[in-house]
Amino acid sequence: MRSVDLYATYSIVAADADEIGVAVQTHQMAVGGIVPWLKPGVGAVATQSLVNISLGPLGLSLLEQGVSPEKVIAALTASDTDSSRRQLAVIDPAGTAAGFTGSGCIREAGHRSGYGYSVQANMMYTTTVVDAMAEAFEQSQGRLPERMLLAMEAAQANAGDIRGMQSAALVTVSTDPATPSWARRFDLRVDESRSPLDELSRLVRLRRAQHIDGDGHSELENGNIPGALERWKEARRLAPELEELGFWQAVTLAEKYPDQLDTAQSILNGSLAAVPLATPWRELIDRLEACGLLTTSGLRARLDPETNG
Repeated sequence: MRSVDLYATYSIVAADADEIGVAVQTHQMAVGGIVPWLKPGVGAVATQSLVNISLGPLGLSLLEQGVSPEKVIAALTASDTDSSRRQLAVIDPAGTAAGFTGSGCIREAGHRSGYGYSVQANMMYTTTVVDAMAEAFEQSQGRLPERMLLAMEAAQANAGDIRGMQSAALVTVSTDPATPSWARRFDLRVDESRSPLDELSRLVRLRRAQHIDGDGHSELENGNIPGALERWKEARRLAPELEELGFWQAVTLAEKYPDQLDTAQSILNGSLAAVPLATPWRELIDRLEACGLLTTSGLRARLDPETNG
């Protein structure tokens, strides 16, 4: 038996009205390429323990045909000669979930399913991991990625994988079947780390800030300047280290609404306070003008306080 075959893991599959997701952690590298399988408007599958990767896409295919999660698991395990070593979870966009833990999985192993989620774990150090994950998710509020992350953190608070931590991943897709199959709302991986959950939490925060920033740009396109500024400010507060958020907010605002130049300057100066505007950022404004993405001539001179002064 090769160690790389054993994705002794804790994971959660979950769904709400807007998103379907999988989050996972294990003591192996690059778990994000093995365990989570999702398709917008169809559902999600987590395949773990002594992994049969093919069960992921096969499970999605059955879900797409209208097969219930419980029957998907029955079909997958019936056709798998080593099903006693597998652990599976399946969820559909309506939140119907099912789990399976083979009798040959390494203890401590088990799963628990409820409306909108299934949590599963194997090779855990304690017997309390699964219930801790379920309770953390059930008691949580907010958006799906952050709720799944709370379940993962509860697993680790109960000692998690007997071997420790090495990689983690969190992926979500839309519940809307019209969404392109390649589209991901969150697609985050920590392929190798001594603290993969801490890093995953940081990435979730940054990705959430990007989504909020995108909402602000949508507000601006609709002519709602106060709404855009409010969302942009929230994004910058959530991820102050992403100076690029403020850069594009300022450039976009100054380009579309010249009367908002003072506000744009304030956003830019605040975002780049710890990053010298001099060479790279000033040069980027020039390049945006040169390639036609910015049509306002001399925008750099007006945004750059050194030149503008």
